[in-house]
Amino acid sequence: MAEQLLEQARDLFEGQIDFEGQKLVELLINAALTLVGAIAFFVGYFLQDIKLAVYVGLLGTAAVFVLVVPPWPFFNRNPVKWLPVGGVTPPANLVVDDKMFR
Repeated sequence: MAEQLLEQARDLFEGQIDFEGQKLVELLINAALTLVGAIAFFVGYFLQDIKLAVYVGLLGTAAVFVLVVPPWPFFNRNPVKWLPVGGVTPPANLVVDDKMFR
């Protein structure tokens, strides 16, 4: 029981996400930071307050950071199935660049 909890905690802190999760993170970062920048610009422009625009931008960037940096489980929906270790023998007579390997 304790070993299962330790394994779950280890998986959580390792930060593993799959390739589809990486694509999703990239899409989220680009869309969210563009939206945050536009909102910060318009808030600063209409209220004529650069300090408020900077704070809105920083707060939005921090929110995007919290959204994409931790390895949330929905970033690992398609884990890679790796081949098992060992048990595979290399070919007996392998030729690479006219050199024979045995």
